[in-house]
Amino acid sequence: METLPEVPQQLEPLIRQIGPALYELGQGFREDMRVPARIVADSELLQQMVQDRSVPQLVNVTTLPGIQGFAIGMPDMHEGYGFPVGGVAGTALPDGVISPGGIGFDINCGVRLLATGLRHEDVKEVLPKVAHDLARSIPTGFGRHGRLSLAPEQMDRVLTEGVPYLVDVLGLGTPEDVDYLEARGCLDGADTAKVSVRAQERGHDQLGTLGGGNHFLEVQRVERVLDSEAAPALGLFEGQLTVLIHTGSRGLGHQVCTDAVRTMDRALAREGIQLVDRQLACAPLSSAEGQDYFAAMCAAANFAWANRQVLTHRVREVFRRWFGDRSAAWPRIVYDVAHNIAKLEPHGGQRLCVHRKGATRAFGPGHPELPAAYHPVGQPVFIPGSMGTASFVLVGKEAAEAISLSSACHGAGRRLSRAASKRQVVGSELRAALNRQGIAVECPSNAELAEEAPLAYKDVDRVVDVVEAAGIARKVARLVPLAVLKG
Repeated sequence: METLPEVPQQLEPLIRQIGPALYELGQGFREDMRVPARIVADSELLQQMVQDRSVPQLVNVTTLPGIQGFAIGMPDMHEGYGFPVGGVAGTALPDGVISPGGIGFDINCGVRLLATGLRHEDVKEVLPKVAHDLARSIPTGFGRHGRLSLAPEQMDRVLTEGVPYLVDVLGLGTPEDVDYLEARGCLDGADTAKVSVRAQERGHDQLGTLGGGNHFLEVQRVERVLDSEAAPALGLFEGQLTVLIHTGSRGLGHQVCTDAVRTMDRALAREGIQLVDRQLACAPLSSAEGQDYFAAMCAAANFAWANRQVLTHRVREVFRRWFGDRSAAWPRIVYDVAHNIAKLEPHGGQRLCVHRKGATRAFGPGHPELPAAYHPVGQPVFIPGSMGTASFVLVGKEAAEAISLSSACHGAGRRLSRAASKRQVVGSELRAALNRQGIAVECPSNAELAEEAPLAYKDVDRVVDVVEAAGIARKVARLVPLAVLKG
């Protein structure tokens, strides 16, 4: 057992270690807690968490009507809107609540890994030019418009059909692509009538855009294979050239969340729901407000998968220009997984609405939702670090269901706010330092670069070690950046 670090005095008698890298704050901490709060961490990460508002936010989540089992924070947990980022909770159907703050404003922000048959050693001389071409081909930054503007009927089909529409009708991908996407790139519950006109206006020309903030596209090299069974199953090998895409539903998803928070806030009194934090605005999933939000969230999630699909198409166009049509140059999809979403899933004999806010699902081997090729090893889990640090590929373990509702963290997690990072980092100096490391940086704003500096994030190696120690997932490969594209 680890020695518990110094924690706020009111927590110390109540927080206890209940398993490897797993702590629990019991219901005795606050009388309104319906279930315990759990945290996946080691002592150092736990110490970082208790220094911000993320632990109190996680405790607030335990008070939601219908919550089952526990609320759990991942090792990248930090303060968010309502739920902490890295927070997971399941509510019982049909009348447990759904909370937009438990999904986030960037609905279905997620990560997609592309892998080629190219070896970095064979193409390293041309990579800076490839990175520049990617920057010219992919719009980045807040509010930037893409090169694919949708007519109203096309928007309807993207929102209801997701990636299969792009592949089958618009030719933006292959049928095999769909097999390697969470939910096959489409949630069935979408209803465009529940997506406001304003949300659709914000999204109609944003397909194929990266956005700003912590969103990125990174060309990477598989530095080290850590699991000789799972890596070949995922098609990964040392020295391989890969591309990691991290973005979501852009302005459309943000507006869907904004609309729902306002609507649910007005319904709280009618439903008899009293909240400890208004940012946890919610409604029973069975209510009109709950059903409307879920339908709009599904549509926004489909838009996000479609966004990453268009970005994949752009990457393939760039790679074709530089490496030709040979099969080794084709960036195939390893997997695509969401980390801001609510899904209806069976757990522990119950059907739950599982909120994952800054958390990714981590199904174990044999799960029916996995591609057949991955059944023997489990679902791919991607945990990116930051510019200048590593990213990891893992696979989920069966034990994760009982530990974390089959959930893992989605990244290293911030330890400094964006403002604090800018106070400590000069963007131009960071750019030069990354270039000296051999990392090509394509980002028009030094200020935004400083916001996403490596020192603003937790140690990704430590975070991943904790995920593995807790029994949630096992490490497969360590990837290092070669070129970074940011807004």
